[in-house]
Amino acid sequence: MQAVTIQSFGDADGLAVVDLPEPEPAPGQMLVEVEAIGVGGVDAVIRRGTLGTSGFREGLVPGSEVAGRVIGVGDGVDSGWIGRRVWAFTGVGGGYVERAVAAVDDVTALPDGLSPIDAVTLGSAAPVAHFALAHARFAPGESVLVRGAAGSIGIAAVQLAAAGGARAIGVTTSSLERGERLLALGATEILDRAGNASASADSPGALSAPTGFDVVIDIVGGPDLPAVIERLAPNGRLVSVGVVAGHPPADFGMSLLRSFQRSLSFATFSLNTVPVPERNRVRADQFAAAARGELRAVVHDLLPLARAAEAHRRMDAGEVFGRIVLTP
Repeated sequence: MQAVTIQSFGDADGLAVVDLPEPEPAPGQMLVEVEAIGVGGVDAVIRRGTLGTSGFREGLVPGSEVAGRVIGVGDGVDSGWIGRRVWAFTGVGGGYVERAVAAVDDVTALPDGLSPIDAVTLGSAAPVAHFALAHARFAPGESVLVRGAAGSIGIAAVQLAAAGGARAIGVTTSSLERGERLLALGATEILDRAGNASASADSPGALSAPTGFDVVIDIVGGPDLPAVIERLAPNGRLVSVGVVAGHPPADFGMSLLRSFQRSLSFATFSLNTVPVPERNRVRADQFAAAARGELRAVVHDLLPLARAAEAHRRMDAGEVFGRIVLTP
């Protein structure tokens, strides 16, 4: 079968199309005929070597989520799954393939009306956004800043915060055009990457800088994180769910200590800490909401699997709004 592997860590040219043997489902696993593959920010982070390469080896197949139809099951798995449309988590790697294996606990059935393309756009991102907001103890009437809002996690966080009754939702983005698209999804305030106000839903281009946010959902990390901490209101909570711009400075915690009397909080969040039944329940609920039109999947582009390197180059260039999906 056709697959994409990381031949060398670094830029997108390190990705290569190869032929691999078709996998066999082990006990407790399913074999999925892949129809759509989500290209996530973590894929690019791993490929760049940002997380280090000690836990990864050249030849790794990147990607972690696929959607398609079950064509085989291993021992201990109900054969009734065969023929069903599913979303599947393949682990940290194993997704950029024509046929993938996944553990039965990492598979969610797709409702009628939800395409495989929309499934891989929402399947990992929307649960991360949901549980990150919960981790931040977000409550109706609070203000939320989503940093790095143009990606699939950020877009989901904007929609979920709006549905949850946020008083105001700020977003950081690289352009006013992107910001206006986020306003249409529920954001109320656009900030540039430096945290300066650009526009609001009421008066595009004429927003006064907000004084502080109760909750910040940060997908970016990087050297500007200390300045983002300063954007928190008293008792504000920042939850980091990604480091697409790299790790923050080693002394970023000094921003918290300098604001000691404002009782600010910083936390990280990984979906790995959520019990499997709970994350699967939330994902199934979100898929149902998307099928009803209550949660929107934003797809930047569809590309064939063989053009995975192009998808990564677009992400590296900051061109992607939503998610790129690969199709075998």
